[in-house]
Amino acid sequence: MAENKRFGADLVLESLSNHEVKYIFGIPGAKIDRLFEAIAHTPGAPKLVITKHEQNAAFMAQAVGRLTGKPGVVLVTSGPGASNLATGILTAQTENDPVVAIAGQVPRNDLYRRTHQSTPSVLLFNGITKFTTEIQDAENISEVIANAFDAATKAPQGASFISLPQDVDDSPVTSKALAKVQTITAGPADLDGIKSLADKVRQAKLPVILVGQRGSDEKVVAALHAFLHGVKLPVVETFQGAGVIDHSLLQQSFFGRVGLFANQAGDQLLKAADLVITVGYDAVEYEPRVWNKENRLQIVTIDSTDAQIDAHYNPAFQLVGNIAQTLNLLADELQDYTVSDAVEQRLTAFRDQLQTEPGGPKFQPADGLSHPLDVVHAIQKQVTDDMTVTLDVGSVYIWMSRFFRSYRPRHFLISDGMQTLGVALPWAIAASLVRPDEKIVSVSGDGGFMFSSAELETAVRLHANIVHIIFNDQGHYDMVKFQEEMKYGQSAGVDFGKIDFVKYAESFGAKGLRVDNPDQIDSVLSEAFNWNKGPVVVDVPVDYSHNTELYADLIQGATD
Repeated sequence: MAENKRFGADLVLESLSNHEVKYIFGIPGAKIDRLFEAIAHTPGAPKLVITKHEQNAAFMAQAVGRLTGKPGVVLVTSGPGASNLATGILTAQTENDPVVAIAGQVPRNDLYRRTHQSTPSVLLFNGITKFTTEIQDAENISEVIANAFDAATKAPQGASFISLPQDVDDSPVTSKALAKVQTITAGPADLDGIKSLADKVRQAKLPVILVGQRGSDEKVVAALHAFLHGVKLPVVETFQGAGVIDHSLLQQSFFGRVGLFANQAGDQLLKAADLVITVGYDAVEYEPRVWNKENRLQIVTIDSTDAQIDAHYNPAFQLVGNIAQTLNLLADELQDYTVSDAVEQRLTAFRDQLQTEPGGPKFQPADGLSHPLDVVHAIQKQVTDDMTVTLDVGSVYIWMSRFFRSYRPRHFLISDGMQTLGVALPWAIAASLVRPDEKIVSVSGDGGFMFSSAELETAVRLHANIVHIIFNDQGHYDMVKFQEEMKYGQSAGVDFGKIDFVKYAESFGAKGLRVDNPDQIDSVLSEAFNWNKGPVVVDVPVDYSHNTELYADLIQGATD
């Protein structure tokens, strides 16, 4: 009996399956339809999640990458299908989230013709990925995919892009799919360097650890916790490192979260330090020119990749290797270390400040509107440690990033590298697939929600267990608005029309709720969190009129 004919599309699918891909996000088209047919009609194939826009599909793949540490996969057609990926791929690459993107392409003999959807996609993605190529021979498909996964997974993690011409996708093939690429496991950093860092810790008057996103994966956090239970150093989180300090270490080691404006307790502690140990920190999360403007801090990095050097970030030395193993060895070198009484007194003062500071400007909001901090606190009361919270960009991002507390790593997802608007709902949809037994909480402003709100249909179709909360300032891009007002005394280009989000949600088949009075916020959120019949959207009108006060009291040396 003759074997069934296999095509390039089949080899792509087999390769993705070998790499244990569970979900593929995207939108089909004529140049890639054979692959969509193969995925949809092959038993055991990854689940196809059809989205409303390719950018949102890329965001979903990015969230899978951040949550699992394994590349999320996005599949789209040629031309605008490919170009619509750009923002999502750039965001993933910048924020070190592993993604493999595959886009259809016109047949090879049309690549240089002005024909329908012919696009130089390799040129488009070369500058915003770790790995980009176009497959020219169907027998090479599995090799290319293996290299794309390898590049996306290796430190620093990021995005890979593959252009797949239609005739390659349609070509008969005889080669077999390669087995899953084995992840390269690096050893710890140089032992002499680890000993040198231990000496610096002993000599320092106030050593501080600054943890970023690369320091927030499961193995690194376990090693960090073991280290801190023995070596009681203070820790400051970046926004994307949120949740690395759990309840058992909260009182001892947590000294706040830093990002954007340098006026928080964590910023003050960094300024007071004479040794900053960065763990998995990337400068894109919080620019060194903000927290080290005077360029006087002694810095040592512990990371899986080398640092980018600049005028304000030139480490005394770098410990590059397996972060968890490096921390374990550093703990051995510091097992008899204790902070001095003088240092402990200073840390106690910072703890008191963190616990007693008001947490933001206090004011009486306008009638019918909620104070943003009250909304943050109301959300905090509903969210358990197991819940995943995804956050959009905008003024809501400032309030939540600063004042919402998370005690598990990668359970509070923030776009801090690109500050990309519209990520919250797509990320939440992906989180609901990766963590199906958890309630997922998505938080945005009204402007950010409308960037990707069409995906509410996707959430309804998937019966996603999502509560999406909108900080609604009645039609403004407020993060831009209030900063323009600070600079120029007025704003421009920041207004749009008001939207009835309850009716909007209901039109998709989701449940819609509104907080008509600030006194109702707890009861409305309680109703939303107890809803178990798919996504629910909560419209919370807020008063952002005092946002400029978030910018107040910048510590000396901070930038604008």
